[in-house]
Amino acid sequence: MRALVLTLALLAGSATAQQASDAVAPEIGAFQAQDTGAPVLADDWMVVAAHPLASRAGARVLRQGGTAADAMVAVQLVLGLVEPQSSGLGGGAFLVWYDAASGQLTTLDGRETAPIAATPLLFQDADGRTLGFMDAVVGGRSVGVPGTPMLLAEAHARWGRLSWPDLFTEAQDHATNGFDVSPRMAASIAANADTLDRFAATRDYFMPGGRILKAGDRLTNPAYAQTLQTFAEDGPGPFYTGTIARQIIRAVQSAPGNPGALRLMDMALYSVKERAAVCAPYRAHEVCGMGPPSSGAIAVGQILGTLAQYDLAALGPDDAQARRLIGDATRLAFADRGRFVADSDYVPVPVQGLLAPAYLQQRGALLDLRDALPDVAPGAPEFDHAQLWGDDNAIELPSTSHISIVDRYGNALSMTTTIENAFGSRIMAAGFLLNNELTDFSFASHEGGRPIANRVEPGKRPRSSMAPTIVMQDGAPVLVLGSPGGSQIIPYVANAVIASLDWGMDVQQMTEMPHLTNRFGTYDLEEGTSAVALADPLRAMGYEVQLRGLNSGLHAIVIGDRLQGGADPRREGLAIGE
Repeated sequence: MRALVLTLALLAGSATAQQASDAVAPEIGAFQAQDTGAPVLADDWMVVAAHPLASRAGARVLRQGGTAADAMVAVQLVLGLVEPQSSGLGGGAFLVWYDAASGQLTTLDGRETAPIAATPLLFQDADGRTLGFMDAVVGGRSVGVPGTPMLLAEAHARWGRLSWPDLFTEAQDHATNGFDVSPRMAASIAANADTLDRFAATRDYFMPGGRILKAGDRLTNPAYAQTLQTFAEDGPGPFYTGTIARQIIRAVQSAPGNPGALRLMDMALYSVKERAAVCAPYRAHEVCGMGPPSSGAIAVGQILGTLAQYDLAALGPDDAQARRLIGDATRLAFADRGRFVADSDYVPVPVQGLLAPAYLQQRGALLDLRDALPDVAPGAPEFDHAQLWGDDNAIELPSTSHISIVDRYGNALSMTTTIENAFGSRIMAAGFLLNNELTDFSFASHEGGRPIANRVEPGKRPRSSMAPTIVMQDGAPVLVLGSPGGSQIIPYVANAVIASLDWGMDVQQMTEMPHLTNRFGTYDLEEGTSAVALADPLRAMGYEVQLRGLNSGLHAIVIGDRLQGGADPRREGLAIGE
């Protein structure tokens, strides 16, 4: 049996890679541990996820002959337990699948939906003023119908090989017998203790006896174990029409101070939707991902298409002009995103117009300067028919998680999964946290007298920035990637693609590369990294510059003669391959 090769990227201040390797050795078998800085190499399969226990669950499934879809289910079930601040059964996800047998790309939309009782005034007070963001987040008002349980079942039904109950082994064991609280989870609990304290079930779980959980504490979750047992035996039905659905509704409607409008009918009406993959050409490749209600693939494709006429390879990653081009291309994409992109079941989205080569050539010509664009506005992409929208002001804060998997059969999976803000709505039901995904809608319904495409509407799915991505060349996948990070996901993914295709970085260098992002005019530079050296040159070009933490969680796999896996050192990610 080949040696397993893994790399571990832990949050600063946590255990070292070697300490983590020692801890997992008995359960993985023979392997070689590497510190961050080198890709993981494998021949048959690879899984990269945000927590070692989740990656190990996926590795067990892949080793037993499971597909990438099988492994994803096992990974997500564990992530919802050990990284509850980021994703889980109370949230939603977008999945991009490459099927080796057919050569086709499929995307599944497991995004949450607004209650039927929701209106465009959901996040406004009686006087029409928009609520403060956290006033809207915490409580039942922000909770949409979870999509993740149905998405897991749908992916397994389409592409799974192993039995459904077999995918629950690790999650059930950890929920019943316990797991060690990770440094990242502990830090997130401490940072959000004031809001977690507002709901009894949430407080009792994360602050038992009034004490905030610390890294290394042993934690069990009997309620989650029971939910997993029901899910393993009965599939997703109980989440949408049965006992778990009723627990969710009770928790949402009884949330003190901020109850929600979710009803059993909303749960029963939910469906996962297959959407057409959105692909954009770049450097002899096709960069493919999730279309509306996600803005991810459109915005990433626009950034890359706008830059296609410029020689970024000649400039390199440390060149201020390269960063000017990338930053302003991102600003242009975000201007279009804010006006035109929303749930395409509710508003017409000009996907083809936004990605048309002639339109991107025109937008790219705006960058033919030496200094920052003085003004950035939405463009005028070709529509099938005229539409006039206002500009959106929705806020997306970073949480979320990303999973990249390639199996022994040649299938590839990229899935970004979330409950939105850290710890979502802060409401727990049946052992898991419920999302606050509805706050991804615009709080305002109109702007300048024009309706906003991403306004709240009954049954609608809020716009997202999640960008699970598969890069294709000659009809086959060559790069599988994605990241958490709120609206920063889009530049994280676009910059990673540029790092790989233009700058020739290997997959680990790509995930570790210092971040420089510009969405709305201010250039964010990752503090404590070499990116800071570009602060003065960018200021000289006319940018406002801000040094800040940019906590991505890029997980990527390069597919070539061998598989190469990379995990972002900013989080606790682990790549395992064989």
